[in-house]
Amino acid sequence: LAGLGVTCLWLMPFYPTANQDDGYDITDFYSVDPRLGTLGDFVEFMRTAHDRGMRVIADLVVNHTSDRHPWFQEACGDKDSPRRDWYVWKDEPGPEPEQVVFPDQEDSVWERDERSGQYYLHSFYKHQPDLNLANPQVRDEISRILGFWMELGLSGFRVDAVPFLIE
Repeated sequence: LAGLGVTCLWLMPFYPTANQDDGYDITDFYSVDPRLGTLGDFVEFMRTAHDRGMRVIADLVVNHTSDRHPWFQEACGDKDSPRRDWYVWKDEPGPEPEQVVFPDQEDSVWERDERSGQYYLHSFYKHQPDLNLANPQVRDEISRILGFWMELGLSGFRVDAVPFLIE
């Protein structure tokens, strides 16, 4: 690739996933999907890319997690959990947007969690609960995620679904 003049590589999601949405349903922001390799493989890839004069960017998916992510599992299992406020919950479904992102797959952006008896927000698929970006702890965690991958050599990120982050 370097011989072709490529100076930057863009990686789609490579994090562990529940494998329900092409890697966008992340179960761990601090690792590599075992089907793709290990963190050690990632570090070696980054070293090799840099040695060849190529920068590397990766998709940053921080609107939501997988419903199988440990944060969400903890939030569902205990209403008093500190992670409960990492997601958006309501006793009754909240207002619906003018248009659901995937109307052929979802008819609402709210899904009832049977364990807690409340509804959680999911702007995309019901297996991708939205993170509560208004929570400073969530924003701090996103900063840690960014720092982690940048320390391993990433040059930057393509931010996924920006309008939903701004909302």
